[in-house]
Amino acid sequence: MEKLVISGGTRLKGEVTISGAKNAAVAILPATLLLKGIYTINNLPNISDVKITCDILQDLGAKITWNTPNEITIDTREIDGNEAPLDKTSKFRASYYLIGAMLGRRGQIEVGLPGGCNLGARPIDQHIKGFELLGAKVEVGQGKISAKAKKLVGAPIYMDVVSVGATINVMLASVLAEGTTTIDNAAKEPHIVDVANFLNTMGADIRGAGTDVIKINGVKELKSEGTYSVVPDQIEAGTFMLAAIATKGDILIKNCISEHLDCITAKILEIGGNVEDLGDTIRVWTNKRPNKANIKTLPYPGFPTDMQPQMGVVLSIADGTSIINESIWESRFQYTNELNKMGAHITAQGKTAIFEGVKELSGAPVYASDLRAGAALLIAGIVAKGTTELYNINHIDRGYEHIEQKFRNLGANIERVSE
Repeated sequence: MEKLVISGGTRLKGEVTISGAKNAAVAILPATLLLKGIYTINNLPNISDVKITCDILQDLGAKITWNTPNEITIDTREIDGNEAPLDKTSKFRASYYLIGAMLGRRGQIEVGLPGGCNLGARPIDQHIKGFELLGAKVEVGQGKISAKAKKLVGAPIYMDVVSVGATINVMLASVLAEGTTTIDNAAKEPHIVDVANFLNTMGADIRGAGTDVIKINGVKELKSEGTYSVVPDQIEAGTFMLAAIATKGDILIKNCISEHLDCITAKILEIGGNVEDLGDTIRVWTNKRPNKANIKTLPYPGFPTDMQPQMGVVLSIADGTSIINESIWESRFQYTNELNKMGAHITAQGKTAIFEGVKELSGAPVYASDLRAGAALLIAGIVAKGTTELYNINHIDRGYEHIEQKFRNLGANIERVSE
């Protein structure tokens, strides 16, 4: 078992380059199953979720060559499997994208019930509803999902709740369907736009991605070759933005898209930090304790649920009392128990948490309950006086590439230790 040992009390300073977006990459890779050809994908984050996705694609018959740690060439001409390995697909949430892609490619797929971070109930009913409206038959049971379709036919689909996963999955299944599919009340996150852009470069006809109505005109086939670069990761960029504020630091964040970060920038300005937009680079700095603020997580372009724990660290040391209302996931406040071990004063109940800001945190042994909680506790360890031991770091490795090295380059004192 590995852990991160952090000697805290460091002011972060320097520059960091943001990797490709995890949430885009884990959808773009399954999307390659829709074509019978060879594609090169670059700016891939070198993280465990990407590696396991590539393993699953190889199990289905794809041939993958790693050209560099962040670029692959994938040959999907001979996809011959209909069953993705249950033990692998059940390890992370995004494995459900295999369903939409394989329904489009072969009309049949079986995957394990998706796993990933334990953030409470994460139903896939909107995915199933979309597949069934397109003409598929879906069965869930015995720890797996089976989907079959003799023929997919475009249909109007209304999402009862805004769902990133269901929006992408229905989009994947609709690309090769006969006729037109309209997704109403679609999610608008940047990685949805990136997946649509990727599909369109392959010859799909998708319009409206980034708005709440997406229209997919089915095509008969996709191009057989091409190259695509994954969009920069807005959540990784946001994580370093808040790390700068928490540590009273000064960080130049390179390879990011500033408009994707508007909601985070707005909150940083509200709590007294400074943000300078330099095109594809952002500078974030402060030399004082943050002010209190109230946050409510919302679908994009609102404040992202994936940034909530990192903001929770900032508010735990803010001047005054702050409130976070979590409107997306019911169990996203598990990290607050760990922050309280470090001297924070947080009361969390249901989907609301009250943060009574303290002047400093103290190092302690803490456990990451999920990916973003892990990133938040890492920031807390850098802020805290003394030594913090952070366990369950496999969660962090799922979504952040070389995170401890990136923080070390900014001056943090972090070691990865095997026990």
